[in-house]
Amino acid sequence: MDIELLRDLCRGNRIKWTIHALKRIRERGISAEEVLRCVTQGQVIENYPDDRPFPSCLIHCVSDGRHLHAVVSSDGTEITIITAYIPNGDEWEDDYQTRKAVRP
Repeated sequence: MDIELLRDLCRGNRIKWTIHALKRIRERGISAEEVLRCVTQGQVIENYPDDRPFPSCLIHCVSDGRHLHAVVSSDGTEITIITAYIPNGDEWEDDYQTRKAVRP
């Protein structure tokens, strides 16, 4: 996904929040401002081009000293915040941008 388009949509307040995202960030102690900062300052670490109804991506950033992941999608006219979470060190390498290899 084009991170610059996502940033422009975010800055233009063309944002839609899913109920799931709002519930999860509340449960996880993540503010809406942190999620938006993740989009405007972070980097795409995974793309999901086959997601429906629109392609989505995973964005990583460091916010207030902690790593944060946000999953977002876009139809080109607005950005949809799907969820956000603090990545788990059991699943991610120390950079929190690379998934750990699955060991048999």
